[in-house]
Amino acid sequence: MTSLFDLTGKVALITGGNGGIGLGMAKGLAAAGAAVAIAARDAKKSAAALEELKAAGGEAYFVELDVRKQASCRAAIEAAVARFGRLDILVNNSGTTVRKQPQDISADDWHLVLETNLTGALYCCQAAYPHFVKNGGGKIVNIGSMMSVFGAAYAAPYAASKGGIVQLTKSLAIAWAKNNIQVNAILPGWIDTDLTRSARRQVEGLNEKVLARTPAGRWGNPSDFAGLAVFLAGSGSSFVTGATIAIDGGYSAVA
Repeated sequence: MTSLFDLTGKVALITGGNGGIGLGMAKGLAAAGAAVAIAARDAKKSAAALEELKAAGGEAYFVELDVRKQASCRAAIEAAVARFGRLDILVNNSGTTVRKQPQDISADDWHLVLETNLTGALYCCQAAYPHFVKNGGGKIVNIGSMMSVFGAAYAAPYAASKGGIVQLTKSLAIAWAKNNIQVNAILPGWIDTDLTRSARRQVEGLNEKVLARTPAGRWGNPSDFAGLAVFLAGSGSSFVTGATIAIDGGYSAVA
């Protein structure tokens, strides 16, 4: 049964994999045997992430990527394939947000969030598709959010983008099942990352509200994503596609 979770010989590319949830997943994939390409804009931050992965015995490589640019997405995928010889797993994790009331959102705010969180994921999937077809299959893991289920007054662009991720996941899963490509989405709840630390500074009482509602009694950690990442990237999930899986400590189960 352990072979179901063995990723030896597989190659994964993780957008925004140099920190937070992305790095937590990268560590899980590397520990399972996969070579990992960290695709991001910040080379300095990525260098630190690579050191962590290599120190743990993983094979890792940095690929420069701006997900808002289709050419950059294609170049990043090709760079990873050139480095490792193949691509088997794509994790679309890059994300950003703008916290404003809906009436105050500018066109630039809207496009920044939608293009980073949603359009970039499509670009990367399109770039990875021919390599997956060549390999006889592949795995795509899209990072959504519980904001695709719940709303927040200050998160209209973010929630719209993450709702779009869920529907994009389902559409790709249906379209590419014939190619043995499984496409699934993870919906993080309240996870302790740089993005949510800034939310706690900006939204009064957020920390207390999250802890009060979460049955697990804590915020999530990036390391909580390692196991699910390995499952969705391995052969154990060969009949799982178009699914959305929450990692939220039970937050969404509370009435």
